[in-house]
Amino acid sequence: MSDEAALLEAVAEVAKVAGDVALRWFGTGVAEERKADGSPVTIADRSAEEAARSWIAARFPKDDTLGEEFGATGRGSRRRWIIDPIDGTKSFVAGVPLWGTLIAVAEGEEVLAGAINCAAAGELVAAARGQGAWHNGTRCRVSSQSALAEATVLTTDDRFPGRPGRAAAWNTLANQARIVRTWGDCFGYLLVATGQADVMVDDRMNAWDSACLMPIIEEAGGVLTDWRGVRTAFGGDTVATNLALSPAVRGILCGADR
Repeated sequence: MSDEAALLEAVAEVAKVAGDVALRWFGTGVAEERKADGSPVTIADRSAEEAARSWIAARFPKDDTLGEEFGATGRGSRRRWIIDPIDGTKSFVAGVPLWGTLIAVAEGEEVLAGAINCAAAGELVAAARGQGAWHNGTRCRVSSQSALAEATVLTTDDRFPGRPGRAAAWNTLANQARIVRTWGDCFGYLLVATGQADVMVDDRMNAWDSACLMPIIEEAGGVLTDWRGVRTAFGGDTVATNLALSPAVRGILCGADR
């Protein structure tokens, strides 16, 4: 088995392990706390990340780890695992199944493999460089939709607080699309990778939110950039599209801050 194939299996497996832990808490009325930045966190987030870290440490002891809840650990290895135990904690605590566990493994700025496990929805997509993108065990691809007027466009939050240029650009994009929905967080990217939506946009992203997306979207035949049109998994904001709509969408969104 090649290194890439092994990493594909690994990210899918650890996403399942952590997602299963989170799922045990889903719908139980788990208490919500607030972190210093105002974002929600629960015991489910922490338990799922601990499970992921234990799995990684047992199998890849030389690799570093970065997680949303417990920060960075390791000894400066070039390769690191990046964990978001529950992406979409607001959905999680509300009993909405559009949340997921995100796992990525990267060397420097290049993400080698990534997985999204939306455990409550029964949806898992994983990808690795040169290995394709796989949805519930079947090869998946982005849509071939080339007309923005027929496209399904998604975002997590369409308010874009404090960024009037981005709000205006988003409104321009949304007004040209056929369907606009806030099926957000990682679930929106899963929909793009599997061809069920055409565009997903996020205004604010941390490394653990975005790292896994690059191999998933690109191996599915799509395009992932930040709002400046730069190919990156760590840009602080994200635009994911199929290939056909990439020029039109980025023509509207890129440069919105200028």
